[in-house]
Amino acid sequence: MPRLSEVTVVVPTRNEAANIAGFLRSLPHEVALIVVDNSIDETREIIGAVRRRRTRVLFYGGTLTEARQLGALSATTPWLLFTDADVAFAEYYFERLSGVTDADVVYGPKLSRGRYRRYYRWFARGQGLLHALGLPSASGSNLLVSASAFMRVGGFDVALPCNEDSELVWRLHDKGFRCAFDPRLIAWATDHRRLDRGIFAKTAHTLARCALLRTGLMPQRWRTADWGYWRGTERAR
Repeated sequence: MPRLSEVTVVVPTRNEAANIAGFLRSLPHEVALIVVDNSIDETREIIGAVRRRRTRVLFYGGTLTEARQLGALSATTPWLLFTDADVAFAEYYFERLSGVTDADVVYGPKLSRGRYRRYYRWFARGQGLLHALGLPSASGSNLLVSASAFMRVGGFDVALPCNEDSELVWRLHDKGFRCAFDPRLIAWATDHRRLDRGIFAKTAHTLARCALLRTGLMPQRWRTADWGYWRGTERAR
């Protein structure tokens, strides 16, 4: 599996001044970082103050999925680690990452050390169960992909405003690329905006969209809409 110098972390940001410093401090200096930013708060200034080395900031005003795609296409390393600015990687994460079994896709859970701990634990158990049943259930907060595999399938479906992470991994799996779930590769959630809007609504949204996407029953007009996924979650400007 990859040496740290072979990994580029790709993270989209939009007004993440409250979260970005903790995220940056959880990254080892050896990994490269590409931030695709669309902020008008102090996010970029904090990045410059906390992590200057092996860091590239791109400015882009499109969707989160388009930002992930742009970051991936801008990377030059053999491995891409997709994540979000509202997590912090566990202290041993990158040491563990270098020793996981051979695979083209590796993903782990997002857990919490604060609020909603039980919810995140149950969600992670669901990921493990579905993976064991042959249905990878990855999260874009904690997803390592071989750059060659990513390019082979064309990357993310940029028409999707959300659930692009799950859809990517299903295509990789269906093309025969090896997928691994490691419950010890933990990204800690540091912000719970969507859960604060309602656990049931967030869970139902994820399950319904993923079921329709995976079965191919999603109408095109629904596919390109986010069903209110981002409404009420963006930080004040």
